[in-house]
Amino acid sequence: MPFDGTVLHALAHELNEKLAGGRIGKIYQPLPTDLLLQIRSGGRNEKLLLSANLTYPRLYLTQENFQNPMEPPMFTMLLRKYIEGGIIQRIFQVEMERILIIEIQSRDELGDLHLYRLLFELMGRHSNLLFLDGEKEIVMDAIHHVTPSMSRVRTVLPGRIYELPPSQGKKNPLTITREEFLPLFFPWPEDPEKKLVEALQGISPFVGRGIVAKAASFTPEGLWEAFEETRMHLIHHHYKPVIFSIGGKSDFCVLPLLSPDQKREEFDEVSACLDTYYRIKAKEDLSKQMGQELLQVLHQEKKKNEKKLRKLEETLRESLEAEQYRLWGELLTSFQHEVQEGSSQAFLLNYYEEGSPRIEIPLDPHLSATENAQRYFKLYNKAKRSLPMVKEQIEKTKEEIAYLDQVILQVEQADQRNLGEIREELIREGILKGDKKEAKKKNGKEKGTVVKIDRYRSSEGYMIYVGKNNLQNDTLTTRIARDRDTWLHTKQIPGSHVVISGEGFSEKTLHEAAMLAAYFSKGRNSSSVPVDYTLIRHVRKPNGAKPGFVIYDHQKTLYVTPDEEKVRSIPKET
Repeated sequence: MPFDGTVLHALAHELNEKLAGGRIGKIYQPLPTDLLLQIRSGGRNEKLLLSANLTYPRLYLTQENFQNPMEPPMFTMLLRKYIEGGIIQRIFQVEMERILIIEIQSRDELGDLHLYRLLFELMGRHSNLLFLDGEKEIVMDAIHHVTPSMSRVRTVLPGRIYELPPSQGKKNPLTITREEFLPLFFPWPEDPEKKLVEALQGISPFVGRGIVAKAASFTPEGLWEAFEETRMHLIHHHYKPVIFSIGGKSDFCVLPLLSPDQKREEFDEVSACLDTYYRIKAKEDLSKQMGQELLQVLHQEKKKNEKKLRKLEETLRESLEAEQYRLWGELLTSFQHEVQEGSSQAFLLNYYEEGSPRIEIPLDPHLSATENAQRYFKLYNKAKRSLPMVKEQIEKTKEEIAYLDQVILQVEQADQRNLGEIREELIREGILKGDKKEAKKKNGKEKGTVVKIDRYRSSEGYMIYVGKNNLQNDTLTTRIARDRDTWLHTKQIPGSHVVISGEGFSEKTLHEAAMLAAYFSKGRNSSSVPVDYTLIRHVRKPNGAKPGFVIYDHQKTLYVTPDEEKVRSIPKET
């Protein structure tokens, strides 16, 4: 559900219960939009995260550890100056709006007690975190400055008097009476859920749907009864924080609005629920964002190499025409007396062909016959010299494109850990900017470095290893697998290196390993995917080869159709 006014109401109560009277210790700003307060309260050390991230604005007590910048931002320095060591007086919500205020008493520059406010506006892409002089209501600073050119409605700048966001004219659901509520739904609206959202503060579509679903009848009176039941939970602070799954996606809820059969993980505290949910969400989004960034770079690099290949192939075609230049040069030398001065072409006998037909030879009219001949001999020699180099460059470029196809596939199928290893590889390869020395330390060759590789257990009990990126592929094939182990890979299709550890397995284990190889390949959505298999002693990595590239022989081929259900039925070792 959205981080709406009902969630903030529950959280404000919980935070006030836990943190009021607590002392603020360290203050950090791990990200430009995120603030972390370490608070000593009730004999416990707590960490309060406040994030004005424009995609996922949020706040809660967290157990997560954050990496802080070497140099604290100016916003952090200002807070440290004024409220580090300060005492939290209270934490409260503005009516049922998505605005939370933390009041802090601390010593000012003269040593006198002074009231300050951290004010958090959770408003989607307009979310902000402000630091106010609590006595003068003056903005001392904010995470996001809003200038007059950015908004004609409301500016947020240091030195300005703080103004609440413009009111939307909604009623407070905690104080609305039955007499005020019923007329809102008479006559009965076409969309009562939408009407609830439009009429009441802090009610999101999710909560609106839950209230309508609880109504005994689709009448104003029936809706009031369902609303009153939900409101009592808010007034008396009876919450039921859960993370649940719907449509394959996780979500959270703090009010008892779910049906009993929905899969869920229950929590005793709102913060614990939010901390768990957003930690999962942040990792998912980080993976998605990193994956998209890597794919963009890889596709650009592939496009560049494809353009290079087209140019090289055009050069090759020209080089293969070199014999024609030599012929023209020889004929011009032999029959120069037949070439008229200033001509742009000549028709000369080709004594190399039977019957000596005349052929047309293009000429530069500014050059003599001898000079034209010399020009063609030079073109011939240049083309002849460049031919081996062009062929070599074509092969290297094709290898680069094949490598990029392999990495693109790996990114598309990767989780966060694998994406991190792929990113380091691309830095080492010079495709991404970064510290190559640091990336080389993380390539699995450093002493003590552990490369985690996914392991599956076949129905016969054999261990099957599956590399999910080139670092894992190289480590698996060249360092982990033994000579008598069986190695599998999709035939001429980008995919994972797969190894069956041990001997004596039957066709069943071989087929399960082939299924994994086909599923974790570019042929995942194809049928009858060819999978080569051979003993690991027949697999070699050439010196200087690209990450993940090997050559092999003595292979046999079997064909499998990837099936996600069958892949999921193969137990994965933890």
